[in-house]
Amino acid sequence: MPDFKIVVNDPEAPKNRKVVKVKVVGDAEVPFTDEMKDKFELPVIRVGRKLLEELNAVHGVATIRMRRPDTGDKIKITGRLEPADNVPENTVLVNSEFLINLSGNTELEGEVFRASAWQIRVNDERATSLVGLKIGDEVDGSIVGLRNVKLKITGGSDISGFPMRPDIQGPVKKRALLSGPPGFHPEKDGERRRKMIRGNTIAPDIVQVNTVIVYPK
Repeated sequence: MPDFKIVVNDPEAPKNRKVVKVKVVGDAEVPFTDEMKDKFELPVIRVGRKLLEELNAVHGVATIRMRRPDTGDKIKITGRLEPADNVPENTVLVNSEFLINLSGNTELEGEVFRASAWQIRVNDERATSLVGLKIGDEVDGSIVGLRNVKLKITGGSDISGFPMRPDIQGPVKKRALLSGPPGFHPEKDGERRRKMIRGNTIAPDIVQVNTVIVYPK
């Protein structure tokens, strides 16, 4: 059975993003299931209804951005928004064990905003249904839990990181002479190089499938 990481890009998110400063609090009552740990589902971010409306995250997905107090390293959580009446204003709740493992703390300052990209892992019949589809094909968003949404396949890569290219036909793996991305970024005009790439068709050994949400024009 194929095991794919599906990357979803929301091109409208940066245009409609409102960044809200929040207190990020760990709460043991916020679920963090085995499916979430294994990336089959997004973790839950519990928020008040006012903040939910303010974020305008139309697909129900948001990103929390923070810094570890001990190292200063940037960390983030992208998860599924879940409204609750008992969450204080300008506060978001996440699973306490998850937050401690990520940041070493049970409470941090951060900011939350509509997510521009996220990942979901699939390895059941949904993954099988992707095999044979090509770059440019569209699939139903329900494959990653999005309702009334179409996703366009924009690319992908295999376990070695070799990228799919729209101009190479079939589920192949081959060396091709390239003059630009994906697979080759020339350092000077006219430079060409032979590189290993994947074709435009999803094969069972592809590990990442890149998609973009399709909006009406």
